[in-house]
Order: sequence, then structure tokens, then C-alpha cells
Amino acid sequence: MKKHLIYALAGLVALASCTKKEQTATTGETDERSELVEVTTLHPREIQRIITISGNLQGYQTVNVSPSLTGKIEHIYVEVGDRVRKGDSLVRMDQQQYRTANLTYNNLKTEMARMDGLLQTGSVSQQSYDQMKLSLDQTQENLHFLNINTYVRAGFNGVISAKNYEDGELYSGQPIVVLTQVDKLKTLIAVPETYIPLVKSGMKLTLTTSVYPDKVFPAYIEVVYPTVDATSHTFQVKVVVPNGEGLLRPGMYVTTNIGLGKENVIVAPYSTVLKLIGANNRYVFINDNGYAKRVEVEMGQRFGDDVEIISPEIVDGVQMVTKGESRLIDGVKLTINN
Repeated sequence: MKKHLIYALAGLVALASCTKKEQTATTGETDERSELVEVTTLHPREIQRIITISGNLQGYQTVNVSPSLTGKIEHIYVEVGDRVRKGDSLVRMDQQQYRTANLTYNNLKTEMARMDGLLQTGSVSQQSYDQMKLSLDQTQENLHFLNINTYVRAGFNGVISAKNYEDGELYSGQPIVVLTQVDKLKTLIAVPETYIPLVKSGMKLTLTTSVYPDKVFPAYIEVVYPTVDATSHTFQVKVVVPNGEGLLRPGMYVTTNIGLGKENVIVAPYSTVLKLIGANNRYVFINDNGYAKRVEVEMGQRFGDDVEIISPEIVDGVQMVTKGESRLIDGVKLTINN
């Protein structure tokens, strides 16, 4: 009797064990984590490719007025803020050297005229004549040098942006005044090397500044520098900005917008592009046969609430999770509710 009871109890234990295993197996299948999401099928969109780069305006030309003569500054004709035209007088230095050279030159011209007559009559040798001619030419060159460095004039239309001396002071090497061209400005911008094939001299672009939020200023690329910075992987571009109205000024912070033509790209809602905490890595989730797949992307141009996303895995027809993406981890099962 006891023996039969033992066998019966053993059978019940075995049956309970099998039932528990079956329940565990069944529970494992039905309890697999699943997230309810919505997806959007991505397709290329034609966009106007624009790159936006900021910079500071500079005068197209800026000249430090620094004569090649030391000595006393007799008179400065301009003050800071004065507008001058090409050829206007800026500075007059001590005139003593120029006056002495001018007297010497006039005397040599008179002597040279006499030498011409003597040479024709044979009263002077060709060697003496040539020496006199050389002395006259050298004095003329020196007189020209003293003239432009004694009576200093503006080399272009511009504005006086700095003045460092007053009349009667001794010139010691620091620029007397600074002349800046403002009817035409420039800015140097650093363009990512990716755009080397697209950016060309002569291209037109637009420029904006927060000083005039409702205005757009035309500009153009004058020079594309031939080398790439190995550290930043950018190349320099010189942008020229006409400034006939005088609204813009050197030193202003501006934003340049360069249009590079139309292109087909894939865009997604900006809010669905996630950022890795503690880093600048960006990623999205796509539907990979019913499971979430995390894909790292680069962000390109912004279009309102959308942004261009770039990755080898982001192609035409891919399904991207656009709702519920913040709850996902890589590999989790998706329940699509579209």
C-alpha cells in the first residue's frame, strides 16, 4: 500500500514539473518585449542645397599710412571718420629733404642742358656726359620717392578708421592714420572640404546680419583659396560684399548663404533624430523586419521642422520610427500602429 502511494506521489510531482516547464516556455514566447510605434517610409526629396557660414566683415582694402621717412609730422589733413577720395591729401611730413632734393634736381637739369650742347660740339667726353645723365636720373628717382613720402595721399576711396598722431609730433613707425575701403567689403569664410567641387569663383550668394533682420545683401565669391586646412578640413573663400548704401560696416558679424543647386536628399522630422547623452552622436531607429535597428546618422541642411539625415542605411523606402522612438533600444520587437 505504501509502495503504491509513493509511486502515485512521484507521478504527481513529475506531472507538475512538466506542466510548469510548458507554462514557462509558453510565457517566454508571449512575454517578449514589444514597443508600440509609428513609422514613416522615407523617400528622397528635391531641395535647394544651401550652406550657411558665419564670419566678420572687413574693409576690402585697409592701408596703414606709414611713410618711409622719419621725422616731424607737419600736418595731418584728416580726422577719424572722414571720408576721402583717391588722391586726397592725408599727411604732410617735414619738407626739408624734399626741397633740398628738388633744388639739386633742378640744378642738374640745367647742367644736363649744357652738357647736351657741349657733347654736340665735342667739348665733353661721352663718359662725362653719361655720368651726368646717371646722376640726374638718380636724383629724379629720389625726388619722386621723397615726394610721395612727404605729401602722402589716399590710394583709394575710403574712410579714416584710426589716427595715432597730432601735428608736430615725431613719426616713430606706428601708422599715422589707417585708411579703410568701405564702399566694398569682404569676409573670409571657412567652407568644409566636402564642397570643393561645388564652390567656384564668381558664384553669387546672399548675406544677412542681425543688425538689419529684414534685409538680404548680395555678395559674390572672388577667390577660392587652393589649399585645405589639415586640422579643420576646411578651405578659405574670399567673399566680396558691395556696400554702396553704406549700411554695412567692417567688424559686423554676418551670415553667408551659398546656394549650390538642387539635389535629392532624404529628410526626416528633426524631433525624431536622437542624440547620444554625453556626446554629439546622432541616431534614429528604423524598422528591420519587425525589430528596431539603431542607425547613426549625420545631420545636414535644416528645412523648417525637417532635417537632412545622411547614412548608408538611410535609403529610399526605409521605414523610420517617427513616434515612440524614445522608448526603443536596439533589437526590440516593434508593433507598428500606422
